[in-house]
Amino acid sequence: MARRETYTGRERSAEADRRFSIMDLKHQAAEYYRSNEVPQRLEEVLNTMFYQRPGDLYGYLANFFSELSKPPVICKLVAKSVLDGTGRPTLEVEVFCRVRDCDKIICSSMISCHAEIFESASAEAIDADEKERSESLNTAIEWINESLNEMLRGLQPSDQQSIDELLGNYFTKKYEQDKEKREPEKEKENQETMAPASPLATVPPGKKKPNKAGKKTSVIEKPIVPAELPEPVVMGSLAIGCTSLAIAKSAATVRDLPLYSYIALLKHDQKMPKELVMPLPMITILNCGKSSPGKLNLMKEVMLIPPVWLTVKQAITRCMDIQKEMLKLIEKMNKESASSIDGKKAAQRDAGKKTPIPVSKKISHLGCLVMGYDSLEPLTLIQSACTHLSLELGTDIYLGINCAAHELMDYNKGKYEVIVGTLKSADEMVDMYVDLLKKFPSILTLIDPLRKEDSQQWTHLCNVLRSKCYLIAEDSCRSLTKLLGSKKSDMPKCSGLVIKHINEAKILDLIQMTQRLDGWKHLSILGSPDGESCDDSLADLAVGLGTKFIKLGGLSRGERIVKYNRLLAIEEELKKKGRLCEREEYEFIDFTEEEEEEGEEEEEEEEEESDHTDSPFGSRQAVV
Repeated sequence: MARRETYTGRERSAEADRRFSIMDLKHQAAEYYRSNEVPQRLEEVLNTMFYQRPGDLYGYLANFFSELSKPPVICKLVAKSVLDGTGRPTLEVEVFCRVRDCDKIICSSMISCHAEIFESASAEAIDADEKERSESLNTAIEWINESLNEMLRGLQPSDQQSIDELLGNYFTKKYEQDKEKREPEKEKENQETMAPASPLATVPPGKKKPNKAGKKTSVIEKPIVPAELPEPVVMGSLAIGCTSLAIAKSAATVRDLPLYSYIALLKHDQKMPKELVMPLPMITILNCGKSSPGKLNLMKEVMLIPPVWLTVKQAITRCMDIQKEMLKLIEKMNKESASSIDGKKAAQRDAGKKTPIPVSKKISHLGCLVMGYDSLEPLTLIQSACTHLSLELGTDIYLGINCAAHELMDYNKGKYEVIVGTLKSADEMVDMYVDLLKKFPSILTLIDPLRKEDSQQWTHLCNVLRSKCYLIAEDSCRSLTKLLGSKKSDMPKCSGLVIKHINEAKILDLIQMTQRLDGWKHLSILGSPDGESCDDSLADLAVGLGTKFIKLGGLSRGERIVKYNRLLAIEEELKKKGRLCEREEYEFIDFTEEEEEEGEEEEEEEEEESDHTDSPFGSRQAVV
């Protein structure tokens, strides 16, 4: 009792100005509780001593002890099969971390399967696709639940560099094993191709076979470059990309950061940019490709692209208004078509003509309308809808077309079938696009206007349209790993690339690819695969990577809307924090200057290669 009186009689004014040690705090708390003082009195005194404001004590103590605890480490990975937006199986990875002596699930991620969706495919092709998807998914689950689980256990999720290197090395090992298995099949195929060569170009897998004997064949005016055989996808490769994303999401969660901020830190060497720019959404509004009922094959996707001064929210609202107006016009067309059928059915039947088919309003897996047309009517329809809304194409909204030219090539005839019965050579395709932009100057971008094998025509098209629109390559970017290992000269001349997070593409691969495109002053577009999942991480990746555009599909279907909603949330968050950066105006590449730079780069590379030839280290490795 005497000790308490002695202690309470001390002068406290000097002690209130200094920071108490942990032991002093413990003794002080014990004295107050022994003296039957109310516990709130302790909080008042300690708050006064620490920060001169109530409520900070508990936060300070929590942060203090949190700093003394061990950093979270990965304790378990769990892979499972879930359904994507089309109802087909795909992969999900859950990450469990040990946080303050407790094992808890931190986050999960999903990734789309590599297999594409062919709406007009045969029953045999669909069965083969389903079998391949199932085999790849089961292999991926096995990799994660066994090998990757053991390999990554105990590592900190924030060490993305080391984890992605381990994942890359693991995939390389599996790739070599898969390559050895395929060698006998490859030798057999080579032996079969040793037979007398046909004057026709090689028909790639999945395309129409040459006409049988006795049937009339068209003579190819000029031999075309055979299609490059697709790189075989390693079964289970989606385990690598999905795990890499799940680890990044876990690190962001542990550090209490949004995923886009964590990706931006990785890209800028742990230095957070003061401002981030929102990507412009390429919103698909029509699907008019080969799977549509009409004769028009050229336009797999018709997209609306907003001007740079619109926010994402304003852009989506404007595109929704255009889509609603188009639906009204389509409804009107259907009514007129129906009345026309009723009035002329007898006359057309007598004349042997087909009755006009009303325009359908089917929703594609891309989240947009599937329209059947015989000519460029889709662009005219959009133009009419904009006119009714007092919007000017080329100023208030722009057009984008995914031509998907690699799907249009008739390898029997060596030409592109842009409309059923209308065939064009690669050189004629260039002329067609020039005429198209004269008629519709509001077209801002053409995606895959030619096959990647038609490199001369790509160059010609870039030189002709260099100041009018962006020419984007997508089909040649399927394997990000292969793309990173290639040179700029190995790709077709273009304004930018559509990159996708599929298969073995790791987070650092995406970062390196966008850094390379930034250095080339090329556009980087983060694209959504055909079979999307409900994981909204793609929006965060686009913002963190700083891509110019994001291609998510249409404004329908939950797996696509969830990503648009995430874009809206990120934009609102950046705006509140004052970190939203204004976009730069559309600026087209001067390919003349680019050719000069490429010549200088090639000379430097040749000099480096000659230097490394004499070096005991052998040939150099590609460095991003």
